[in-house]
Amino acid sequence: MPILVQKFGGTSLSSDEGRELVIKHIQRERQRQYGLVVVVSAMGRKGDPYATDTLLSLIARHGDSLPAKERDMLQGCGEIISASVLCSLVRAAGIPAIALTGGGAGILTDNQFGKARILEIRAERIHQALREGQVVIVTGFQGVTESGDFTTLGRGGSDTSATALGAALHAERVDIYTDVNGILTADPRIVKDARALSVISYSEVGNMARQGAKVIHPRAVEIAQQARIPLRVRSTFSEDEGTLVTDLADVLKSAAVHDRHVTGVAHVSGVTQITVQAQDGPSDVQLQVFQAMAKHQISVDFINVNPGGAVYTVFDHDADKAVSVLEDIGYAPRAVSGCAKISVIGGGMNGVPGIMARIVEALTEQGIPILQSADSNTTIWVLVLESYMASALQSLHAKFSLHE
Repeated sequence: MPILVQKFGGTSLSSDEGRELVIKHIQRERQRQYGLVVVVSAMGRKGDPYATDTLLSLIARHGDSLPAKERDMLQGCGEIISASVLCSLVRAAGIPAIALTGGGAGILTDNQFGKARILEIRAERIHQALREGQVVIVTGFQGVTESGDFTTLGRGGSDTSATALGAALHAERVDIYTDVNGILTADPRIVKDARALSVISYSEVGNMARQGAKVIHPRAVEIAQQARIPLRVRSTFSEDEGTLVTDLADVLKSAAVHDRHVTGVAHVSGVTQITVQAQDGPSDVQLQVFQAMAKHQISVDFINVNPGGAVYTVFDHDADKAVSVLEDIGYAPRAVSGCAKISVIGGGMNGVPGIMARIVEALTEQGIPILQSADSNTTIWVLVLESYMASALQSLHAKFSLHE
């Protein structure tokens, strides 16, 4: 019996309408003779009664002195509620079902509470339930340590749970259901003619996720790629099949892709560019700067170094601290706050001349200065002022005809 993993996000489960559609998706795949493992997130978003952020607000108002281990116990309650409610609805629809916590499903993690990593999945209990014809509903985002302590996997952890279970169960595919119809070429709130892609590679979607697209968590993509399990990102509120995520070779063979050099554009806002120059000619400025950032737990990105200095970015909320640290060790950094990192992503751009020229052309036509740039085989990044971010995304989307 082929196994299919379905993951439903919080917006899919937060209303009666959404839950009814979830049942229909389960019924459809049951009719196709799949053994189903259904992974669920907490219902809704902040402000909704059972959302994770809402649960955390219960302790925030009293000073938030809860230790990390006990915080994980609270954070996982929303998924337990979702799994229990969905199990009841599935059984009411005449389908045998069982609900399991992450630990009950055999997800064993380390003890990094709040950001635990999966060490092993002991899937015997799931296999037994599938042999008995049951739909297995599993709480996403959580696991258990060897000593029995409850853990959570960090933001996006339900996606990680789903792909990890898919890998452990040798599933035919993992379907990630959300409130948008697949992976889009850009953020539709900014680029109105962004469109859903029919197929995309693991590396492309992983880059898009790391560079600001919020449809799927990067760690989940990594697990699926390592296990070579196809993902499908689709909408709970549509019968459309959404976006297939698979190997780059399969993408390039797809009839849906015709010389596609650029797949999409993504963005990260709220960053500050920091420039540090050596005081008296070439020195070990880079070593001193990045050791200081690491010592003070300041995350750095978009790094360019040269013999006389370094340019990099930090999040705006870390900028004052970063500047102070650098001044304390004798440097006079220049900081440009309110920047945005724009990413142009495409598995077909490697070795193709002219991609950077078209990026510069698109931004120059709109009078947008480029503060910094970098590239890899599948991504070119540019840093612009955040006030230009929307215009930059729109112009790049149009320049590469991503709306077509």
